[in-house]
Amino acid sequence: MPRPGQSRSSSDERLPDRIAIGVLTKAFPPELVDEVLAVTGRGEQRKRLLPARVVVYFVLAMCLFSREGYEEVTRLLTQGLAWARRWRGQWQVPTTGALSQARARLGPEPLKALFARVAAPVATASTVGAWYRGWRLVAVDGTTFDLPDTPSNVDHFGRPGNSRGEGQSAYPQARVAVLAECGTHAIFAATAGPLATHETALVRELFGELASGMLLVADRAFLGFDLWRAAAGTGADLLWRVRANAVLPVVEQFDDGSYLSEIVAARDQYRRADPITVRVVEYTLGTDETVYRLATTILDPQSAPAAELAALYAQRWEIETALDEVKTHQGGSNFVLRSQHPGGVEQEIYGFLLTHHALRSLMHDTAHAAEIDPDRLSFLRTLRIARRQVTDQAGFSPDTSETITTSGP
Repeated sequence: MPRPGQSRSSSDERLPDRIAIGVLTKAFPPELVDEVLAVTGRGEQRKRLLPARVVVYFVLAMCLFSREGYEEVTRLLTQGLAWARRWRGQWQVPTTGALSQARARLGPEPLKALFARVAAPVATASTVGAWYRGWRLVAVDGTTFDLPDTPSNVDHFGRPGNSRGEGQSAYPQARVAVLAECGTHAIFAATAGPLATHETALVRELFGELASGMLLVADRAFLGFDLWRAAAGTGADLLWRVRANAVLPVVEQFDDGSYLSEIVAARDQYRRADPITVRVVEYTLGTDETVYRLATTILDPQSAPAAELAALYAQRWEIETALDEVKTHQGGSNFVLRSQHPGGVEQEIYGFLLTHHALRSLMHDTAHAAEIDPDRLSFLRTLRIARRQVTDQAGFSPDTSETITTSGP
């Protein structure tokens, strides 16, 4: 240890003081990672080859470089340190087995806690394309992640049947539900569970992140009396598609073509006790004879005309795009998570979501500075830039004043 007033030489520094993940270090500074580790009881009890902070950064880098092996990911995190003279200490790249054990020691809790601290809607009041008449547009949806075919993953998560109804699929799957900001694709709430867990059960766990001033868009799989009441109880407004067989009596017709109606619990379908008043918008698209129906908590047509709500429903596809960015662009083609055990699966899922949120936050900041819609920026190009800067800027937090241009095809 240096004496008082004496600076510590770089050879005395520990690797965790230097390792970083390029531009993403702005979203996950070491101080925040250390705080989360302390809160979740994963702080260091003794010095290790792989301290907990390094393992957190390793998991995030693993999700950034999803096609690389464990040892190669570690080299990518550290290779920039030596040539730039940012690290002179001795450190041996751990083996795959050591990295697997380190991930198991860390568990999923720090990544979940880090996501809870960092993930939030990122649009400001002036963000282009993120708002409708003062409402922040958000959407809810679910997806599945393919997992390695190990006994523990199968036992915990389950395996779907195949598409022909014969036997079972090749991979077990985890079910994930998310909330995302439509205008920025920032996923700000998520939960995961076994495949047998119904999507609506997972979605209910996310409602604590809804708030007044949000307009939540959802497809027809979610409309149910209890779920609607729970979501509306958060203060957020709702715009959900209605199943074709739902009974929606006309209570009052409005000039814009919408009408007031009521939804009731399935058990009260005939008595229609304890109804919830909703406003219904019906429309068709082009020559398609299908009648689309939307239910909303916005009962006043002057506040949100029917034609605008019908057009607005298309924003629900933005959450599909966000999930595709995670699974197709970050994960790659034929994407299968690499974790062999349930705890690692959950840890890895949150690692992917954290990395995606950091990239989308970076894209929002860049678009905001240029006063353009974040949709005009390329997620794939941003991902490539982030990967390059992990090696180019290893060990340094990014210059927060730098603007990264990501627009283009």
